[in-house]
Amino acid sequence: MTALELAEKIKQRQISVLDGVKTVFAEIEKKENRIHAYLDIYKKEAYARARQVEKGIAEGIYTGPLAGVPVAVKDNICVKGKKTTCASRMLENFVPPYQAEAVSRLEQAGMIVIGKTNMDEFAMGSTTETSAYGITRNPWNTDHVPGGSSGGSCAAVAAGEAYLALGSDTGGSIRQPSSFCGVTGVKPTYGTVSRYGLIAYASSLDQIGPIGKNTADCAALLEVIAGRDPKDSTSLDRKDLDFSEAMDQKITGMKFGIPKEYLAKGLDGEVKNSFMEALKILTGQGAIVEFFSVDTMEYMIPAYYIIASAEASSNLERFDGVKYGYRAADYEGLHDMYYRTRTEGFGEEVKRRIMLGSFVLSSGYYDAYYLKALRAKALICQEFDRAFEKYDVILAPAAPHTAPKIGESLKDPLSMYLGDIYTVAVNLCGLPAISVPCGMDSKGLPIGIQMIGNRFEEKKIFRSAAAFERGGRD
Repeated sequence: MTALELAEKIKQRQISVLDGVKTVFAEIEKKENRIHAYLDIYKKEAYARARQVEKGIAEGIYTGPLAGVPVAVKDNICVKGKKTTCASRMLENFVPPYQAEAVSRLEQAGMIVIGKTNMDEFAMGSTTETSAYGITRNPWNTDHVPGGSSGGSCAAVAAGEAYLALGSDTGGSIRQPSSFCGVTGVKPTYGTVSRYGLIAYASSLDQIGPIGKNTADCAALLEVIAGRDPKDSTSLDRKDLDFSEAMDQKITGMKFGIPKEYLAKGLDGEVKNSFMEALKILTGQGAIVEFFSVDTMEYMIPAYYIIASAEASSNLERFDGVKYGYRAADYEGLHDMYYRTRTEGFGEEVKRRIMLGSFVLSSGYYDAYYLKALRAKALICQEFDRAFEKYDVILAPAAPHTAPKIGESLKDPLSMYLGDIYTVAVNLCGLPAISVPCGMDSKGLPIGIQMIGNRFEEKKIFRSAAAFERGGRD
């Protein structure tokens, strides 16, 4: 069942809220020892909450389309009174005294948080292998990674261990694992969802978004979590957040643009074939598909990693062993305590990005790297702005290949970074995008297609993705 189908049956009293929660925990017990999608599970609390929600639905307190649905939350999103570790030793015992706004909105909608999902440490990675608490495996083939950094959330939905999940997307961290796990994931326009209670990686790029079994579930979940939050100065007061109304609209006459450079060298042949088949489905639904050129593609990865690492080195400065989190046991003096705490508390990938970020922000290199990256970002955004003058939606593969085997990516961090080539521009420019499944490779691993919209035009990507799903079924 999809999340919306479950909620409808709960509303019709055909299924109890408790039944839905029990189903999820039955799947977790069956599969979790192989998948390891979760870092923490709230079984006792979920059962108590299910009874409370059941009563609330009967009394008309919870009337939304997702009332009674269990949901998983990525472990960099704070749940009050529950451990939030960012999959790092640095925060292994951190229990936040406050709650993320997105989680509060889930509860206000009558949803049930069932646990925290695994992730790459501090959301830095593309495979969920950099977690300090063990790797997550791809439910389609447990020898392969689920993608990252929201790999736990995507694997949980793919394995039936959650109906819906929240992830965070800094450079493709929802869309790439959604593609690898064969689920649907959305990165909203920057500022659509409050970042209050999301532990920061790169503040100008991070955005919380929904992960579900299909487009309709994601649209419904985004409606729950979206909206202005006075606690987050970057959140936007958007008037029209009824994303589900676009779901049934046809795409006849809509113009889709595909950057030619996205289909050039580096793209796996099977991924390209699935992508081209997806174009046929869209044109069969009445869409107009055209190719165009993107001149700034070679700057996307360097600009993203310089800006993201610079912001990460600044954001992660607070983890020093003084105020909260991990502290080294043996040290001599303050500076040695900082040094040992950060050496022991952070993993290799996090240290690599902190060092890169500190380097590009240092006085001798600030102009040469960081300022240049900001200028490149401006050029990339201008190029996308020009494209959206002509096209309603831009199409791209979600990743250049399907899920690699466990252990392959960490041997070569640079090739792991290059795997984000189709996703990072969306974050640099604050655009909305959705990844939907569009096929399987010869190894039986899922392939995803990405639909990118202009700022505030989520409805166009939901409309396109829903039409694509209908076309694939016809």
